[in-house]
Amino acid sequence: MSHAVARLRAERLARSLKPFTARGSREPRCPGCRVAFSHCLCDLRPPVPSNAGMCLIMHDVEPLKPSNTGWLIADVVADTSAFGWARTEVDPALPALLADPQWQPYLVFPGEFVAPERVVSQVQTEPGKRPLFVLLDATWPEARKMFRKSPYLDQLPVLSLQPEQLSRYRLRRSKRDDHLCTSEVASLCLELAGDQRAAQTLDAYLDVFTNHYLNAKHQRPIDLDDAAHQRLRALR
Repeated sequence: MSHAVARLRAERLARSLKPFTARGSREPRCPGCRVAFSHCLCDLRPPVPSNAGMCLIMHDVEPLKPSNTGWLIADVVADTSAFGWARTEVDPALPALLADPQWQPYLVFPGEFVAPERVVSQVQTEPGKRPLFVLLDATWPEARKMFRKSPYLDQLPVLSLQPEQLSRYRLRRSKRDDHLCTSEVASLCLELAGDQRAAQTLDAYLDVFTNHYLNAKHQRPIDLDDAAHQRLRALR
């Protein structure tokens, strides 16, 4: 199955001058889930219907990282688009998507860095429109740069999330515990949009992906009947 993030990854690899190797591992990985073949989770991919769409704007190497969770969003949410970010170039399809009358876009970013008049905390779409959540998929310093240097995003309302839980993401380190990974942000957006089942499924899928990824890294077997797998099966 190919989706927007997989296609963006293929395009980015085609432009690479040398092969991309994930840090800390040279073991061959499944192209469908980016986890070692011994711990593949492609059969657990849980696409579910959702009214909302996702638009991922990804920093240069994010599509290449096996730990990237934007891939999980595209696995679950059918209407996911993905674009590579560059300061001097914009894929024409991106502003066209943001102007598409079927969508009501929200740029998801912390409100403390935005003019107050742009900030919203609720998702309220006009009749006949569906919410489209625009996520900057990058490290926090990169995301701030993308926010400042992407003028085509300046007219969008900014959805500022106030998550009550700390991040559970364990595949990369952040200096702040309140920084959520991209998949966690998407789950909160889906919940605000009323797509409860999709939100819960994406949340459970992140736990299963993390389980497989870390067990592969430490060469431990997978327990398909543990709490994470049972929760995901119950939602599928």
